[in-house]
Amino acid sequence: MVLKRYQPYLAMLSIQLLYAGMALFSKASMSNGMNPYVFVVYRQAFATLALAPFAIFLESNKTASLSFTLLVKIFFISLFGMESICYKQSHGIAKIIGSVVCVTGAVVYAFVNGPPLYPESHKEVHYQTSIGTPKGEWIKGSIIMLSANTMWSLYLILQGPIMKQYPAKLRLTTLQCLFSCIQSAIWAISVKRDIAAWKLGFNFNLLSVAYCGVLVTGLSYWLRAWVIEIKGPVFTAMFTPIALIFTALFSSIFWKETPHLGSVCGAILLVMGLYGVLWGKQKEAECKKASQCKGEITSI
Repeated sequence: MVLKRYQPYLAMLSIQLLYAGMALFSKASMSNGMNPYVFVVYRQAFATLALAPFAIFLESNKTASLSFTLLVKIFFISLFGMESICYKQSHGIAKIIGSVVCVTGAVVYAFVNGPPLYPESHKEVHYQTSIGTPKGEWIKGSIIMLSANTMWSLYLILQGPIMKQYPAKLRLTTLQCLFSCIQSAIWAISVKRDIAAWKLGFNFNLLSVAYCGVLVTGLSYWLRAWVIEIKGPVFTAMFTPIALIFTALFSSIFWKETPHLGSVCGAILLVMGLYGVLWGKQKEAECKKASQCKGEITSI
């Protein structure tokens, strides 16, 4: 019973670990010359192929109907719902403060460098880091990441209403990966017409694409859909910054990158904000449960 209660938390931590691995694998693969647009196409293709058999056989008994309108909703990411916040209750205040602290931590992590925590004892760096990147490229990269995370938030909000209309989570995830593969392929072909960029041999690039496609896109999308169905999109989104901490830890271990004071302070704020929101949501759920029980007793 206790394990079942914490299953969504364990699932989200596992997803963030997978995403941290994706950051390392994709960085290494692109440093080896793989085109990022092509990487995304192959990633979505691997995810579709990996999920399709499970979606066909494991959910064959589900009678979820797929109408044209629902298919369009899955294809075009739209905005539905919002998280309810009661600012007069302690749990509502905790959610607001936690969200602000979490966003502040993300900003500090991204923009505040600070002194290194320990002197660099190694001269050789296997992969280029953000140190020494031109200011214009650094700003452009930050804007792109902000836009990507904004769209990702809209995607998470969309999942709740769609899963109520189409509860077959594996089939839903497979369709999303398929449509994403088609959309990414159209974009990649329009900007990268070199056939050589699409060659994929038995090397590290294949391993990276397989990992990111099967585990990160396929498995994590399905796990995330399951968590959203139980806990909602905000609960799911609040775990996203944890991937930054895992990525920084793994980069320090494998790529020999030196952590800085700003990153550590930002990570601490991220964790504090995350647990503030989670505490607020837990208290909110307890209040709703208590009010429902009270209503049932009154009706009797």
